[in-house]
Amino acid sequence: MSRRVSVGVLLLAFVGGAVLAVALPLGWFGHDTSRSAPPTTTTVAARHHRPAVRRVKGPHYAPVPILMYHVLGTPAATALYPGLFVNAADFKAQVAWLAAHGYHAVTLRQVFRYWRAAIALPPKPVVLSFDDGYLSDYTVALPVLRRHRWPGVLNLVVHNVRPGDITALQVRRLIAAGWEIDAHTVTHADLTGLDPTRLRYEVAGSRAALRRMFHQPVAFFCYPVGHYDAAVIAAVRAAGFLGATTENPGLGRPTDAYTLSRIRVDYADGAGGLARKLVTVRG
Repeated sequence: MSRRVSVGVLLLAFVGGAVLAVALPLGWFGHDTSRSAPPTTTTVAARHHRPAVRRVKGPHYAPVPILMYHVLGTPAATALYPGLFVNAADFKAQVAWLAAHGYHAVTLRQVFRYWRAAIALPPKPVVLSFDDGYLSDYTVALPVLRRHRWPGVLNLVVHNVRPGDITALQVRRLIAAGWEIDAHTVTHADLTGLDPTRLRYEVAGSRAALRRMFHQPVAFFCYPVGHYDAAVIAAVRAAGFLGATTENPGLGRPTDAYTLSRIRVDYADGAGGLARKLVTVRG
């Protein structure tokens, strides 16, 4: 009798081992081990150190300063719009001043997560936005911001993705560094007064093109030359954007999602001028 039991136990162990050997590669407990390598040390560490989401307890509607930059460099004597420039050394000094005074750069997406989902921001958030898409976004802004591990927000004109302005490869490197890519139309046209077809092309078309090129959400829009009206805002909403930035002076507020104000940084500002503007807009 005991011999039969022993044989039976051995037989069950053999059959069970065979079943387990077949079952594990096919996805035991819903996990397909035949296609999944064991987690590496790097993967485990990344999971372990992933920061927990902090939520705000109480009001989460504080305004956020959004800085507006264009070209980082010195304008030539023949430059048509010298006011669009900020000296590269001044930009570096402005970022250093912001960091020294407790500011921390964030993206518009982070700002909207704070406003809409109460996901906490750093104590003194600031958005650094760069309009149009110039080579200096890559050659000047990227290395300066990367030293602080800060992202920028690139409001990109689709037709500016080209050698001489900023290339697709350079935009991808900005994305890899944590930058947010948002739409600034296809051709930088003044949107007010356009017929519905052209308006849709510039607004919805720019979002579709950038999403196709860079596989990014492209959730925000920037009005060229700051011009907009009710029809333009309606087109921005219809295209699926969550919000839009203007050239209106002031702080970005959650009540003005599609007309977010910004702080224009001018050539003569330097770090001191930027500091004064931040104090002024906060009242």
